[in-house]
Amino acid sequence: MIRRRVIVHGEVQGVGFRYSARYEAARLGVAGWVRNRPDGAVEAEIEGDEASVAVMLEWFAEGPPGAVVRRAEVSEVEPAGDRDFRVTG
Repeated sequence: MIRRRVIVHGEVQGVGFRYSARYEAARLGVAGWVRNRPDGAVEAEIEGDEASVAVMLEWFAEGPPGAVVRRAEVSEVEPAGDRDFRVTG
């Protein structure tokens, strides 16, 4: 299991980004969370097998229809043992 934090910058709030991310996470079988940040970015942590996390990170780099992703910053974090994917804040 691996875990990655991603911060997505651009026009990413108010376009269904978090709920689309939850759908994609369920489809891929990854756990973690996603939230809006006060600075207008979307932040998430994704945990799962390496291949599924890689596909989810590719999705974050594109976002759902209506989003304009300008930059996605990815960093490694320690696995937390999450079992589901949730929308917070």
